[in-house]
Amino acid sequence: MILMTGATGNIGSNLVKELRARGAGPLRGLTRDAARAAFPPGVEAAEGDLTRPDSLKSALSGARSLFLVSRMGQDARILESAADAGVEHVVLVSSITAQSHPHLGPAAENLAVERLLKGSGMAWTILRPTQFASNALWWADAIRAGRPVRVPYADTGLPAIHPADIASVACAALTGPGHRGRTYALTGPECVTPRQQLAAIARAAGRDVSCDEISRAQAHRDMAAFLGDEAAAAVLDITGGDLNEELLSVRDTVTRVTGAPARTFGQWAAENAGSFR
Repeated sequence: MILMTGATGNIGSNLVKELRARGAGPLRGLTRDAARAAFPPGVEAAEGDLTRPDSLKSALSGARSLFLVSRMGQDARILESAADAGVEHVVLVSSITAQSHPHLGPAAENLAVERLLKGSGMAWTILRPTQFASNALWWADAIRAGRPVRVPYADTGLPAIHPADIASVACAALTGPGHRGRTYALTGPECVTPRQQLAAIARAAGRDVSCDEISRAQAHRDMAAFLGDEAAAAVLDITGGDLNEELLSVRDTVTRVTGAPARTFGQWAAENAGSFR
């Protein structure tokens, strides 16, 4: 039995498809409301809330593997509950910032969860993806409204990763040998700047998209309104203000683990063009 948290999210929904295609199972998806869950045939809906680990007992019962996204709930208690339930292997989605920016708050939190998992007694595989291609959905409202997209560091590129590639690596780790005790840094196949991302979206959606570069100070004011000052500063450091080789390096991990080339940002834009029309 494989229990998947976030089974309807960007990574989890792709993971469900891949596991079903491989004939892996039985499969169980965690949801807050099992009556309203819309999992595909062959995926059992299990009710539970990561922010209330005491609600996970039924979902964890009989599970031998767990797919977990870091920092979505009370991770220490979730891992303790998983170990108590007899889970043998956890595939954890952390972040590449755990190695590139360990001094930043969110990265330090990810590192803390990684350490908890390593000390849990369960086998582990840790995935450290870079910036998600799907972060571009933050621009969807402006693009649909025909407004210019305001971005800092418009010509600074990061190797953004398609969430489906994270799912592909997670699927391999959950179903194949040789992945336990491994930490995988995951990137897309090339660095792509915000300006290039917007151009790809424009081509895919068939509409004009303009890019307005703004200063870090302007971007911080915009982001702090909903993220808070500390988180806004961290995002800006990671996306252009404090870059280093760890963040900029393109890795071939996706291909090595899955045997398939990593998907490009252009592929992601083509698949999600409807979100920008």
